[in-house]
Amino acid sequence: MLRRDRSRNHATPTERARRIREAERRDRELRERGIDPDEYERQRAAIRSGRASDVRARASRAATAGTNGSPALAGERRGPSLRAVLLSALTLLLAVVLIGGVLLWGRVSAFNDSVSTSAAMSSKLFGPLGGKDRVNVVLLGYGGPEHGGGAYLADSIQILSIDPSTDTTTMIPIPRDFWIEGLPEIPNNGKINEVFAIGHQLGGIEEGAQLMTEVLSNVTGLEIQHWMAIDFAGFRDMVDAVGGVTVENPTAFSYTWDEAKFHAGTWDGGSFEVGTLHLNGTQALDYSRVRYASVPEEASDFARSVRQQRVLSALRSKLGAGGLGSLGPGLAMMDALKGRMRTDLSAFDLFLLSGHLNPDRRIELGEGVILEATSNTIGQYILVVIGRADGTDYQPLRDYLASELAQPIPSASPATSSVQP
Repeated sequence: MLRRDRSRNHATPTERARRIREAERRDRELRERGIDPDEYERQRAAIRSGRASDVRARASRAATAGTNGSPALAGERRGPSLRAVLLSALTLLLAVVLIGGVLLWGRVSAFNDSVSTSAAMSSKLFGPLGGKDRVNVVLLGYGGPEHGGGAYLADSIQILSIDPSTDTTTMIPIPRDFWIEGLPEIPNNGKINEVFAIGHQLGGIEEGAQLMTEVLSNVTGLEIQHWMAIDFAGFRDMVDAVGGVTVENPTAFSYTWDEAKFHAGTWDGGSFEVGTLHLNGTQALDYSRVRYASVPEEASDFARSVRQQRVLSALRSKLGAGGLGSLGPGLAMMDALKGRMRTDLSAFDLFLLSGHLNPDRRIELGEGVILEATSNTIGQYILVVIGRADGTDYQPLRDYLASELAQPIPSASPATSSVQP
């Protein structure tokens, strides 16, 4: 035991002597390099003092963070807090929404300016659709400048009658061969599809549509407050813009565009099979317009109006129930309709109206019910009101529509009722 203690005592001066020799050697090396050993030691002491202060400061910050409920270790670098991350994300989201809203409004405003006689920020339907009186809008389809002969004859005339009190919509197709007599808007008498063309000659699309609303209001007894007119190319492009439409066709038929070939039974236009049909723009336009068909039930204006409603309902389904999913198809439709449609409703009103394109019922002005077929003085096929006192008497038609509109809407779904001629 005594020997081990002596060994330890002997080691102490030896270690001290080694450190002294090491210090002397380091001093010699520093002097050989032109460095003052004392100055070198002072600099090292200052560096050690600075590092110690930095460590103490970081430890103090870590301890403070720990007392605030955020665990931290001394000397550990902290990332951004959760609050800062959420605030940054919210700021970015708001910026995206604002920028997107500005860009979206720019597109909507440009569309509105190209198709509407109303200001983009206005609404003619918002108040009335929340009221009690019926809102009536006429939808007009016409050939347009690319169609050639009869470019501005109204090929399709459909009245949307909306009952705000029940939030239901009734479609009333008006046959284009319906004869108009005794009204100042059409002084020489004529078929109702000529009214739009007469007005167009007087002052363009707006005048044609306005003249049509006046005539329809007179003969139906309904106040037609608003109108929308679209040409064939716009209808075709609108269907293509949303990737086509899908309809259920209950009756297969072939067709032609030539009346002589129709009477000869030559079907060179094409055909539509029974069942589910996916139609592009051109096919949807043909499906909606054709009346020289191989099946008698499809060879009339009444059948055409039913097919037109199927396509309109399919277009409406492309918009979905609203929200972001409707944004893409809605913008695509707007782009397709620029320069192809005119209306007295704003873009906002058109959005409101789109929810009524799949009506709850139809009122057909059927032959043998309220209209009968005859010929005018030059032998043209025309439809006139049953029970009229003379050619200028439309009261039976007004009474018929008032009675039908007063009936409760059947419980059958719109899809079922809309495909029945």
